Parts: sequence; structure tokens; C-alpha cells
Amino acid sequence: QVQLVESGGGLVQPGGSLRLSCAASGSIVTIYTMGWYRQAPGKERELVAAIANGGSTNYADSVKGRFTISRDNAKNTVYLQMNSLKPEDTAVYYCNVYLKPAGWGVRTYWGQGTQVTVSS
Repeated sequence: QVQLVESGGGLVQPGGSLRLSCAASGSIVTIYTMGWYRQAPGKERELVAAIANGGSTNYADSVKGRFTISRDNAKNTVYLQMNSLKPEDTAVYYCNVYLKPAGWGVRTYWGQGTQVTVSS
């Protein structure tokens, strides 16, 4: 079985920073894409950033220049460094990992979600 555990969310003032972490554990053969989605109240879930096992990255236009995604393959962990946070960044952030578990075909796993609130 595979689990994703997220951490790092919280309350921060506009202009502040947070770093989210998501660690995958269990019987994993290969991790391909790792990424972050977010969902604000009344809005659709949207892709924030993603990183492939080859190192290529993809960002939503709204976070380019402010957020940085990275991964530590030895720890099966993906990070999202969020700088210059704005109130509109407030949302529940979900880790998403596309991987192959032992004994089963490739599939997508989701973290439990972590709340990020940007407010004065």
C-alpha cells in the first residue's frame, strides 16, 4: 500500500512564505510525476505546479516567479516553496503523485490536503 503525507500548511500574512512537503511511502516501484493542486471555496481544483522524474517543471501562470517545486528522490518527497504569498493563494493544497506501486499498475495518489490561509 502507498500513502502520501502532507505537511507545512498554516496561516501566513500577505508577502510571507511557506514550504509544503509531501512524502510518499509504501511499496513503490517508480515515481513519475509529482505535483501540487489547490482548491479554494467555490472554485475548481487547479494545478499549481508539477515536476517529472526527469526534472522538468510546470507552473500555473498565477504562481510563476513566486512558487518553486522540487523533489528529493531519495526521500520520495516533493516540496512546494511558496514566496510572496497573496490572499488569493488561500486554498486547500493537495499533493498528487503518479507512480507504480509494487504488484499493481501505475496510478495517481492524492494526499489528504493541507490548508493554506493568507490573511492580515
